[in-house]
Parts: sequence; C-alpha cells; structure tokens
Amino acid sequence: MARSQKEKQETHERIVQIAARRLREEGLQGVGVADLMKEAGLTVGGFYKHFGSRDDLVAEAMQAAFEGSTQAMAKGGKSFAELTAGEFAEIYLSESHCAGPSEGCAFAMLTSDLGRSDDKTRAIATARLQRNFRAFEGRVAGEDEAERRRQAIVAVCAMAGAVGLARVSDDAALSKDILDAVKSFVTGMGKDGA
Repeated sequence: MARSQKEKQETHERIVQIAARRLREEGLQGVGVADLMKEAGLTVGGFYKHFGSRDDLVAEAMQAAFEGSTQAMAKGGKSFAELTAGEFAEIYLSESHCAGPSEGCAFAMLTSDLGRSDDKTRAIATARLQRNFRAFEGRVAGEDEAERRRQAIVAVCAMAGAVGLARVSDDAALSKDILDAVKSFVTGMGKDGA
C-alpha cells in the first residue's frame, strides 16, 4: 500500500474510533461532524474524503463499537467465546462497565438511538443482536435449541437493560442492586448454574 493510501486508511480508522467512543458517550445525534473532525485534528472539508455521509460514518462507528466491546469481554486469557454465562455476566454487569460508557456495550448505551437510526446502522445492530443471541445460546441451559434461544434472548436483553438502568440511577446503591440482581439471574441460567 502506498504511503499516502496507508496514511489515509490510518486517518479513516482514527476518525471511526473517535466516533465510536463519542457516539457511546453522547448518543447518535449528539456528535457533530465539525466537533468530531476537530477532535481528530482534521478539517470538516476532509470528512468527505473518508465518508459519503454522516450516516456512513455512524454505521462504521457502530460496527467498530460492537467489535471493541466484544474484544473487551475477554478475561483472564479466555476469549469471548470461552466465557461461561456467569463469567460473562460478571464482566458485563460490573460497576466498571457501567461507569465506562465510552468503551462499553453500545446496546446498553444506545438502544433507543439505534432504533431511530438509518437502515444501514439498524442492519448492523440487528446482525450484532443475532450474533449475541447465538453466542449466548451455548452458555445457557435449555432442553432444546428453541428453549436455549429464548433463554439467550432473555439473558442478553436483561443484561443490556440492567446496565442501561443502572446508568440512569443517581443512587449508587440502587445501581449496584440492579447489576447484582441481574448478574445472579443470568448466572443461574447458565449451564450447570455457571
């Protein structure tokens, strides 16, 4: 790759990573192109060298946010795929995840925004939901595939909702109670209660 192409790709990736962080902090409508480009050390005019529209950037940034949160779930040398339901719940429903929306799960922070986003971004979010449900099916108990899918959907939705509601609360004890209650619930759903 030529140096200028490589630099352009690196700049593009830097803009996407900044946008992914800022979108989780401020919501999909809270980030303007001018502010984003300024944070990246670039001019607004340079934006269109990298993206056809703001919606294109949002879609790429959401994909990056989803990938980043999956990588962050690895713990103690275990990959995301190797975590039990209880281990996953322990990480996901931690106070540190709750306190760090800029690096955390985009669903916990942006569910309502994603529901109002453009078709491309919603398609990316839908694909990630399906992936998350499938990944969790292998972690939960159930008599058959249909039951494991239902359990996985409940677990994933409960965890994202718990983090979102714990972030809403201005009562630290209530936030902890929300996280702990759902952590216990999801752990109990796991294969052999793990």
